[in-house]
Amino acid sequence: MFKKFMLVVVGAAAIVASVGVGSASAATPAALGGGSGIIVGGQAECTLTTIGNDRNGNLVGFTAGHCGQAGASIVPEYDTSLGEVGRIAFSNPEYDYAVIEFQRDKVAPINRVGNVTISQVGPPTAFPNIVCKEGRTTGNTCGLAYGDILQSQETWAQLCVVEGDSGSPVVVGNTLVGMVNAYLGVACFGPEVGTNFDAILRNVDQGNGIGAGFVPAP
Repeated sequence: MFKKFMLVVVGAAAIVASVGVGSASAATPAALGGGSGIIVGGQAECTLTTIGNDRNGNLVGFTAGHCGQAGASIVPEYDTSLGEVGRIAFSNPEYDYAVIEFQRDKVAPINRVGNVTISQVGPPTAFPNIVCKEGRTTGNTCGLAYGDILQSQETWAQLCVVEGDSGSPVVVGNTLVGMVNAYLGVACFGPEVGTNFDAILRNVDQGNGIGAGFVPAP
């Protein structure tokens, strides 16, 4: 998908020199939601897109696929002493998304992080709507959506994103419409490009595995 352009991915370049992960406390579950910073595989700093339940009752989440491969550990960035709280179940390079399976006893799912609340998933937005995102690096930023310009299941938007924002939820109001994957040219100046979230869910549902039938946490 992203091979047509000179894009810069915004997750894998942010590397943790030494995570120093401790053991998770059974009495203190990690509060995680769309916009939370996560450390993937002890190295990449990325952003959680959303968290919720699949049709089989698994607690799952999403982030950008280039953040890590299947089996990579997930640690909350805000408190690494909580230790590993989940692992990537699988990573899809074509749509650049990864599905995370969380340990339910170690995670308290939340639907609001910073200035973004996710109550539902919707179709991709189009010009001239305004979209916003919540990222672990640049926080909450908003801008003009250009839409799915090339009909490639990717929406372009004038959002400020830099390394570490990969996976950030892109919303219209409280509706999740996409995730941050890359930017064109210069960080925070070039348009952001991200996979439409309804396309991700269709792809996950086709596999009928972890994440199929996903519904965001209330």
